[in-house]
Amino acid sequence: MTYAVKEIFLTLQGEGMQAGKKAVFLRFAGCNLWSGREEDRATAICQFCDTDFVGTNGQNGGKFNDAKGLAGKVAEIWGEGRSERLVVITGGEPMLQLDTALIHALHAEGFRIAVESNGTIEAPSGIDWLCISPKAGSEVIQRQGHELKLVWPQTGSDWRDMESWDFQNFLIQPMDRANIKDNMKASVDFVLSNPKWRLSVQSHKWLGID
Repeated sequence: MTYAVKEIFLTLQGEGMQAGKKAVFLRFAGCNLWSGREEDRATAICQFCDTDFVGTNGQNGGKFNDAKGLAGKVAEIWGEGRSERLVVITGGEPMLQLDTALIHALHAEGFRIAVESNGTIEAPSGIDWLCISPKAGSEVIQRQGHELKLVWPQTGSDWRDMESWDFQNFLIQPMDRANIKDNMKASVDFVLSNPKWRLSVQSHKWLGID
């Protein structure tokens, strides 16, 4: 399988339950809920995405012909040392490309694999940490994992139903739009009223890192 990768870079995980951890981010190109082009945003299922996942022209991006080669590139970017290796696979929608061959190859390089997905495609086995971020208007079929992260507010999100899904952690994250301060307040108020949920903030944006 050929993998289309937008970018690969070393950073800190900025959000969710693993915030603050050193990680290599592997961002796949492509998504099934938005083309990634601004002219299509108004008609997309997910209209608030803040990520560039179009093409393969990002840092260390490109087409990788096999899983071993891509896993080797991730290991190269991590650098020396095999302890506590973490790769965060995201997109776009990573489940369009993530397969068991790449999971095995990354494990062989000593990586713990975290994945961030919209949940509309079933996850392959072998993922060590699965974060699902549901998007209103889509059909979420992956209803179990380690972390459910709901961007807030989202009109049409049935968060009460989500509470019955099989996740270890339930997170609310303020939507990063022009009205971010209002969204922060709405998110804080939500968590104060619904203690099953925990607040997640995008600390990498506050820190000014990728």
